[in-house]
Amino acid sequence: MGVAQTLIALGWATGFVVAAKVAHRHVKVFRTLFIPSSVIAGIAALLIGPQVLGALATSLEWGDPFAGGLVPESVLDVWSAIPGLLINVVFAALFLGKRIPPLRDIIRIAGPQVALGQSMAWGQYVVGILLAIAVLQPVFGMNPAAGALIEIGFEGGHGTAAALESTFAEFDFAEGSDLALGLATFGLVAGVLSGLAIINWGLRTGRIDRELIEGDGMPAEEEAESLGEFDEREHDQGDPHEDVAIDPLSVHLGLIAVAIALGWLLQQGLIALEAATWARDDGLELFRHIPLFPLAMIGGLALQIGLTRLGDAGPHVDRALVNRVSGASLDLVIVTALGTLSLAVLGDNIAPLLILAVAGLTWSVVALLVLAPRIVPDHPYQRGLADFGQSTGMTVTGLLLVRMVDPDGRTKAMEGFGYKQLLFEPFVGGGLFTAISVPLIVQLGPWPVLGITAALMVISMGVGIRFFGPDGR
Repeated sequence: MGVAQTLIALGWATGFVVAAKVAHRHVKVFRTLFIPSSVIAGIAALLIGPQVLGALATSLEWGDPFAGGLVPESVLDVWSAIPGLLINVVFAALFLGKRIPPLRDIIRIAGPQVALGQSMAWGQYVVGILLAIAVLQPVFGMNPAAGALIEIGFEGGHGTAAALESTFAEFDFAEGSDLALGLATFGLVAGVLSGLAIINWGLRTGRIDRELIEGDGMPAEEEAESLGEFDEREHDQGDPHEDVAIDPLSVHLGLIAVAIALGWLLQQGLIALEAATWARDDGLELFRHIPLFPLAMIGGLALQIGLTRLGDAGPHVDRALVNRVSGASLDLVIVTALGTLSLAVLGDNIAPLLILAVAGLTWSVVALLVLAPRIVPDHPYQRGLADFGQSTGMTVTGLLLVRMVDPDGRTKAMEGFGYKQLLFEPFVGGGLFTAISVPLIVQLGPWPVLGITAALMVISMGVGIRFFGPDGR
């Protein structure tokens, strides 16, 4: 694709984001459901594209200019390639500029939420693989990799679903990416609605402390607009003697590029190791199928640790600026992925999609109501709602739900949830296991992976109840 074609396509994507932002401010239902502007923009692009408006115009014989939709085919061609590229920026920036506390502090503060979040994530695999074995394969003839869709769509979200498109295609499950995007969209809306229902139930039954809500916190609608990372720092005013010839954005883009390069080197090293050892004689191949984005995240973590140890000798990393780069990249990933979503695939697989969606949501609700009081020693629902929101859609959903029940941060919910990501994101929710789950299920078969994920779920539950829960302390 040419440079001009790429810039035009990016202009279309950002234009949809601006229009969606205006709609978000003026349409109350969007704010009530906390639907991000990027999701609104992506769905709008899909609706006025060739699959909806174009198909409708063709069937009604409206003729040009509506016959092919209002989004040019050349733009959609570029959009189809954007998610797999920019998702590397999102994950490489995940830990850049964050303070990496000692492991013992992470475990002490975030241990209960790590155990609860891991239980939810591994449980999504268990539920999904059981459905694949019992229903999706024998009844609908689906690829056994469908067992990974709940975790990829719900826990991973739109970005992860879009990023794994090539992995799904490689294992003869090309429709998997579209189904995961459909699940991510369902989980986003259903997670907010069910989270609001759980909050109202908790207030009525006294399980959620009403006094915590009656604080000076920001109203939920404004919170949805302004919420950032839990530890986002203010912009540094800079050293007056610092080189002003280089814009800070250029430096931070360079750091993100270094993180991605470190991830690429790690990827190539793992592929070479695998080829020289267990995969040499047509053995199990996993590392060759791992996409770059989870390794870019590890590269970013390693880079941040190195910069921290350098101290003043290393370049300053402004977390707020990193968030802006990462946020813009994620917006483009979501808009372009949803804008090129195949509605035909969703229509052909509507029954399996609904089965997976309902089962995934049910598991997340049950895990919150049953496991949170047994794993989290204090304010279990306030703290558990963060993990619930993340397990049904995206991190910001969990943060918004926490802000609604603890606007002044008087529990450890926000701090614990933030630290939790250091022991959570590298593995599930878009981490290494998420990346290898499809090749693992296809190459080993669903039963061994079911055994692995069930064991990890039980271990997470046991550790949480034994070492962190009210009865185990």
